[in-house]
Amino acid sequence: MSYKSYTREDISRIAKEENVRFIRLQFTDLMGTIKNVEIPVSQLEKALDNKMMFDGSSIEGYVRIEESDMYLYPDLDTWVIFPWVTENRVARLICDVYMPDGTPFAGDPRGILKRNLKEADALGFTAMNVGPEPEFFLFRTDANGNPTDELNDQGGYFDLAPMDLGENCRREIVITLEEMGFEVEASHHEVAPGQHEIDFKYTNALQAADQIQTFKLVVKTIARQHGLHATFMPKPLFGMNGSGMHCHQSLFQGDVNAFYEESDELGLSQTARYYMAGILKHARSMAAITNPTVNSYKRLVPGYEAPCYVAWSASNRSPMIRIPASRGLSTRIEVRNPDPTANPYLVLAVMLKAGLDGIERKLNLPKPVDRNIYVMSEDERIDEGIPSLPGDLKEALHELLRDEIVVSALGEHALAHFYELKEIEWDMYRTQVHQWERDQYLTMY
Repeated sequence: MSYKSYTREDISRIAKEENVRFIRLQFTDLMGTIKNVEIPVSQLEKALDNKMMFDGSSIEGYVRIEESDMYLYPDLDTWVIFPWVTENRVARLICDVYMPDGTPFAGDPRGILKRNLKEADALGFTAMNVGPEPEFFLFRTDANGNPTDELNDQGGYFDLAPMDLGENCRREIVITLEEMGFEVEASHHEVAPGQHEIDFKYTNALQAADQIQTFKLVVKTIARQHGLHATFMPKPLFGMNGSGMHCHQSLFQGDVNAFYEESDELGLSQTARYYMAGILKHARSMAAITNPTVNSYKRLVPGYEAPCYVAWSASNRSPMIRIPASRGLSTRIEVRNPDPTANPYLVLAVMLKAGLDGIERKLNLPKPVDRNIYVMSEDERIDEGIPSLPGDLKEALHELLRDEIVVSALGEHALAHFYELKEIEWDMYRTQVHQWERDQYLTMY
């Protein structure tokens, strides 16, 4: 999805020509949830003047009620008309959040990513390119439209119909995405029954994060039209593979891929190696951002292809970072542990910051691990110097606070509110009595 460049005159003209009646001014809260203020087209000029206000105290992780006035500044290049609304058409603009004094709001995830991208630019890296791979499950809905735990198919990796009953839904999702400007590279059934993946072409980090949010909206909307519920929950079913959001990434200096070095045996530059070393160094501290829910850690266990060990390789998929085979402009690293519940703006911000720390401090990259880590004993992993990612959200939150690099990527406001909300989530989970406990103990004791 390569954004077109729009002027306010373009947007006003297209809105009139296409009979757009409503505009959604869209932004994202700290938890990664899409929020929007919907306005009639009569208010479009006011929105384009950056004069649309909303109550920030009503958004989780934003501000207190006594400092609640905030403004939405639309990014004109994000203008798109939703293809699935044919009457009283609806368009959207993704917005940055600003304070009344005209300064960016410190808790706006999109603004946090932009701030970290400026730091990369100051070091000579003009672009962070990202190719995300968000996976999702499709479940059937009941007569009332509520999701059930019944999968829509029994397909497996790359299966076709009749095993893959989600094929028509997935195809319509792809068509809708393409109508909205996405360049879809692949669409296929994933390993688990009911699990799907749609890959789109890499783009700069800000657009990639915008894309992920738009992608989630489209997937859920089209699935519902097919009588299905799409979920990006990392591990909806025990005993099956979970859903990840692998992030392919590279840094560019103008038109030059800073990760490529023709003379290197793996085609990797020293910059790429420093960057990877930074990602590995801060991986445990970033986990609360890359894997931000209680359920995220049910996916990060051995045996289901999810990377739970902090290592890298060019030849196997068990480590956290893999080096895909493509070289030249396509040279990149694939960070495999993030999942699709993560806030994409924050994920890319902390990974970029960690990678830049590796470059600035010239961190040493550990040797690659080309064995299957899943079959190694704990002693073997210790001997090889392979740490594990945190085992649960509580451990991840503890690691987050210990890392000044990741903390600085987020900023004090975002960190404090994110941490508070996640502590509440963990405490609710910790004190809840779950069905497993009743099944295990109710009759035994």
